[in-house]
Amino acid sequence: MLRWGVLSTARINRSVVPAILASAGSELRAVASRDGGRARAFAEKYGIPRAFGSYEELLADAEVDAVYNPLPNHLHAEWTIRALQGGKHVLCEKPLALSVEEVDAIAAAAAAADRVVAEAFMYRHHPQTLKVRALVESGEIGELRLIRGSFSFPLTREGDVRLDPSMGGGCLWDVGCYPVSYARFLAGSEPEEAFGWQRLGPTGVDLDFVGQLRFPGNVVLQFDASFAAPFRTGLEVVGSHGALHVPNSFKPGPSEELLLSRGDRIERLAVDGPGALYLGEVADFERAVAGAGPSAVSLGDSRGNVAAIQALLASARDGGAISLTAPGPR
Repeated sequence: MLRWGVLSTARINRSVVPAILASAGSELRAVASRDGGRARAFAEKYGIPRAFGSYEELLADAEVDAVYNPLPNHLHAEWTIRALQGGKHVLCEKPLALSVEEVDAIAAAAAAADRVVAEAFMYRHHPQTLKVRALVESGEIGELRLIRGSFSFPLTREGDVRLDPSMGGGCLWDVGCYPVSYARFLAGSEPEEAFGWQRLGPTGVDLDFVGQLRFPGNVVLQFDASFAAPFRTGLEVVGSHGALHVPNSFKPGPSEELLLSRGDRIERLAVDGPGALYLGEVADFERAVAGAGPSAVSLGDSRGNVAAIQALLASARDGGAISLTAPGPR
């Protein structure tokens, strides 16, 4: 039984906590907040035995084996490393870090502590994603040529941390990271070139981001992300002989449908997922902690995603294409 503690009462907990509670291999033991009252209210709502008024107290709890870290982006690396140094395994919300140097520091801390760290990209564990990759690898659409992805929603809440540049805000880090990650997963390699364009908002973060990545073999990702557009999500995977449309690609539900088109024929492929949406993510982490195999999202994989996003941001800032060097093993 993996005993969990949660750092903060962040909104994303409403999605992840039910999956931890639903898993037969996990037990939620503690929650921490810098506001003790909020921690106690959260603990009462979800039936959590312990509530702490500081993150340090939770990390010192000997009855917590693993920590879920959903803190704001700029605190991911710091508190993941502190949790590792406290002997805890860590499931950290995406993005794992805001630079490859931070990812390397996390990897070093994980190795020193002999603990597991995984980035919480829920979509990677869903049967739909695995089905999409299997279809691509089996040649159902021919040779992979183009991936198009979109993820947008209107962010209107004033004071939201995702609008603060000092806290790792911006739509690319928040939702643009999904098509970047998905394309790298399907391509099975790291991009060689990045180009990005952004529209900055009043606080200085990107409210709109449009980007391209070129992979070996001239496979191309084209994507857009936004905090200033209606909710849109989806992925199109184009090959030499067909195309695959994934309508709900980044947060798939219990029942989804893929559209496989070849010529004038369209085939509908049903995919069933787990009952609790984030259950696959929790189960994958449990297996990795138990030593039953590596996490589906390795630290090398996370490093590659951060490197691609950094290159896209640099391109948008400097106004030209950025060449990438291999960021290391995945």
